Order: sequence, then structure tokens, then C-alpha cells
Amino acid sequence: MRTDSRLSRILHVLMHLGECEDPMTSQVIGQMLGTNPSLVRRTMGGLRDAGILGSTKGHGGGWYLERPLTDISLADVYAALGEPKLFAIGASDDTPTCLLERSANAATRAALDAARERFLDSLTSQSVADLIDQSRDEIAAFQRKASASSD
Repeated sequence: MRTDSRLSRILHVLMHLGECEDPMTSQVIGQMLGTNPSLVRRTMGGLRDAGILGSTKGHGGGWYLERPLTDISLADVYAALGEPKLFAIGASDDTPTCLLERSANAATRAALDAARERFLDSLTSQSVADLIDQSRDEIAAFQRKASASSD
């Protein structure tokens, strides 16, 4: 089964947009993600509808942040992506009248609901800016190393 990596990929894009002064085109984002610009436009459209991103057309156009990264929670992004399904696990409906199957389904649903709630709580408690802050020291060390090797 394929995994849905849109959340982490879009968070990656948002962090780059936070570092850019100019809008970023779908072409540039597509190259960064190794995907088609039309797929980028479709995905980013949901973020525009949610008020996370804006876009301009024409020369110098592209995608830009509508709000600061500190005001965008990971849960906001997840919701703008349509809340992709978290798990491949689900309840069975092979024999809906069987009391044992019902019991198994109830236990499965309860565990999945608890996991979803914890996942959403974690996303709600973090902003996109928090992700950059968590990596700030590593980014600085990388930049120092790159600068030293270019001298």
C-alpha cells in the first residue's frame, strides 16, 4: 500500500516559503519535490482555500504565505489537505450480525480513535515555525560546514 506523504511534503514547502521573499512557482516546487507542477497546483489549492497560502499569476507570480509560520499549526495543514486517512487498519464488515465481530470492531475502532486523537493533538500543539526552530542548530551547523568547504 502506498503511503500518503503530502503532509510532510507540504510542511517542507511551507518552511521554504517562510524563508523566501518572493513567491515560489509551481514549477520550482515541483522540481523540489520531484513531482509535476499541475499536481503541486492541485495540492496547494486546498491550502489557498484554507487561507494558508496565496497565489499570483504572471511574471514574478507563484505561491506565498498568507500568514506567518507561527500562526499555521500542523493541524491546519492536515485539515487543508482533506485530513488524509491515517491508517490502513479498519473494522471488518464480513459478518455484521456476529457479536464477536462486533466486539473486535469496537476494540479496533476505539484504538484507532485514540490514535487519531493523539495524532491531532500533536499536530495542533505545533506550528510550522516550531519545526524550523527544532532544526535551527542542525541547519546552522550544515551552513557552517558548507561555508568552510567552499573556502
